[in-house]
Amino acid sequence: MQRYSRDMSGYAGQPPAANWPNGAKIAMQFVLNYEEGGENCILHGDAASEAFLSEIVGAAAWEGQRHWNMESIYEYGARAGFWRLHDMFTARDMPVTVYGVATALARSPAQVAAMLDADWEIASHGLKWVEHKDMPEAEERAQIAEAKRLHTAVTGSAPKGWYTGRCSENTVRLIAEDGSFDYVSDTYADDLPYWTDVAERPQLVIPYTLDANDMRFATPQGFNTGEHFYTYLKDSFDTLYAEGVAGAPKMMSIGLHCRLVGRPGRAAAFARFLDYVASHEDVWVARRADIAAHWAVEHPYQAPKLQPSRMDAATFVATFGGIFEHSAWIAERAYEAELGPAHDSVIGIHAALKTQFRLASEDERLGVLTAHPDLAGKLAQAKRLTAESTGEQSSAGLDALTDAERQTFTELNAAYVKAFGFPFIIAVRDHDKASILAAFHARLTNSRAQEFAQACHQVERIAFHRLKDLFA
Repeated sequence: MQRYSRDMSGYAGQPPAANWPNGAKIAMQFVLNYEEGGENCILHGDAASEAFLSEIVGAAAWEGQRHWNMESIYEYGARAGFWRLHDMFTARDMPVTVYGVATALARSPAQVAAMLDADWEIASHGLKWVEHKDMPEAEERAQIAEAKRLHTAVTGSAPKGWYTGRCSENTVRLIAEDGSFDYVSDTYADDLPYWTDVAERPQLVIPYTLDANDMRFATPQGFNTGEHFYTYLKDSFDTLYAEGVAGAPKMMSIGLHCRLVGRPGRAAAFARFLDYVASHEDVWVARRADIAAHWAVEHPYQAPKLQPSRMDAATFVATFGGIFEHSAWIAERAYEAELGPAHDSVIGIHAALKTQFRLASEDERLGVLTAHPDLAGKLAQAKRLTAESTGEQSSAGLDALTDAERQTFTELNAAYVKAFGFPFIIAVRDHDKASILAAFHARLTNSRAQEFAQACHQVERIAFHRLKDLFA
């Protein structure tokens, strides 16, 4: 048994109707990462200076030393960049979500007061702005608890959202285990919120962004000028807005840093983008907490009725063993192969089952073909078909044939088996009685190789219809 935890399907090309307030075509969301004063610094008890996301591209940490240039770049974000962005947003009455590092917030009382006066959401960005990938799980759990405690004391309320950023493989699970957060954003996997069941409980995820993000001013092959940033944001907005006009509204997140886009040359371009957004109708500029609240009402968590990837072997085989006629071995092999969230749907589990059918030997596949009954044959007349076959044949009226029609089917069945060595198989739900008879006559002219391939294809179609019934 192999289980693959990543969900590569998502909404599978059929996203839910976002139903943004007032019929908005797009939900715009601005995140201001407040990290200044929470970064690596020996004054903070860290072993070295910061080396991430600054004007010094490719910077290296200074072990045991203060990096005066790096510290002053971060200080610019708090002293000047924050206030420039604050003025830009408040002048346009646009709400913001702040991802606040708890220790940084504690060192910036004036900025926190301004955030609160502007009614910005202050979500948690962790205790310190440091790397978590090698942090022991127990330590990360303790830091989450301490971040909540300090954040609540500094801002006056507990954070509703969480984003670590420099996270570990445990972060999302630990946040879900905590159970107090309305959403987590340590993911970049979609243009809409979605639910995940992690740590044995549902957790709402509001994806973040690394592309529509000013951090690319501080990375190789990133934005070189404010115009690059503006153009990228505009193109992103235009694409998502057009999708919303076409009936599939999405969410656009933009990531900002006081020390990066807060610089004058970049701020000017960003201000133009804010005005561009404001020039459009039907745009909902929202805090992430507002989006979370909306989604929880419009699209509350619903536990899937069937989760094949989480079944034990006996349940899996009992559930799917009859999908391929009298061939439970296909389900047994599918269970032992790689299964994950992508298989927890009709299309997904059908793919898992038919893959094992296709990987089987020709003799094994022939066994599946011969396990199928004749159409309107003796087993049907004796009412000895499986429940699935009975329903399928009756759906095409094959359980109510005239004597002449029954004789025709008997003769065709006999001719077909004599020619190919297995019963005539067709997904009757794709046909009516007349088209079944037409296919019967046409396929009798095929070679055995052609007909073996066609029969296998029809077996897969039958399986697909049976799965649709099962999931419905």
